[in-house]
Amino acid sequence: MAFYRGLEADNSKAYWTAQRSVYDECVLAPMQALAEEVTEAFGPLKVFRPYRDVRFSKDKSPYKTAIAAAGELEGGAVVYLQLGAEGLFAASGYYQMASDQLQRYREAVADGRAGPALESVVAELRAARWDVGGEALKVAPRGYPRDHPRVALLRHKGMTMGRTFPPAKWLQTRKALDRVVGVWRAGAPMNAWLERHVGPSTLAPDEAR
Repeated sequence: MAFYRGLEADNSKAYWTAQRSVYDECVLAPMQALAEEVTEAFGPLKVFRPYRDVRFSKDKSPYKTAIAAAGELEGGAVVYLQLGAEGLFAASGYYQMASDQLQRYREAVADGRAGPALESVVAELRAARWDVGGEALKVAPRGYPRDHPRVALLRHKGMTMGRTFPPAKWLQTRKALDRVVGVWRAGAPMNAWLERHVGPSTLAPDEAR
């Protein structure tokens, strides 16, 4: 986190070069070790590159100010992890549904049995103080009434749960692994609903968009 506080203050090649050994030993290596340990239970994680794609951005800062890793479960749900100056963030779910997934999701939410089941799962997650989110429309999607009893869920274009852990001493210990795994396991009921009623997209990438 100290490395990323410095990078936020000086996002330059000079800083990166001077602190590269810190990144390799104190940021990248622990993330790779964590990714290796969760492979058996959650599948392989991809650790993202530290360089920003600035081709279409007004912000030309060359480096990302957090390290992140992600993997995909068999049913299409994603597990995600990010560490930066503000602490640790872990999440799981369907981050961005393709068009065919959205159709199945909305039909299931509107269904008299499947919809209340998701509503119950979300309520239990929030009661346990997990953050439930995902990109959402401002109003009900086309074809659904604005006063639908589950309109808040119908508006979602992604369905995720997670938690941000602020900086703490345990972040530099194996307890960080326990917290991450705890988040992903807590998301299992939501992911089970999504996998049963939505599932992975069957569209080609261009069609999915």
